Amino acid sequence: MKWLIIAIIVVPALEIWGILRMGAWIGPFATFGLILLTGFVGAYLAKREGRKVWLEVNRQMQMGQPPGRTLLDGLCVLLGGIMLLAPGFLSDLFGFILLFPLTRPFFRNIILGWLERKMRNGGGGITIRRW
Repeated sequence: MKWLIIAIIVVPALEIWGILRMGAWIGPFATFGLILLTGFVGAYLAKREGRKVWLEVNRQMQMGQPPGRTLLDGLCVLLGGIMLLAPGFLSDLFGFILLFPLTRPFFRNIILGWLERKMRNGGGGITIRRW
């Protein structure tokens, strides 16, 4: 919970700082254009990579194979697409890394390891806490 609060404060602050630094470096209009461009390119790439993952999931299911790792690829594509649509250069960097097929397995393995630990420890369910 502490990490979530820190992330809610630190990440937007870093994004704003990055936008302001970029604006000082290349100008406000070019910065705004770059933010729009990364949003459009990100949406296109997320759609393209998402379609590839979806076709692979369908292919694996038709062959009777469980599409577990491919679904995790889909999760990475979804997260990458969301990050690219958010304004800011730090989120764009991580979004492109999540969408890029050569770097995606690194994050897929992190998610897989986290899921395996949760299942091993019996934490596979959703826990709702009251404040």
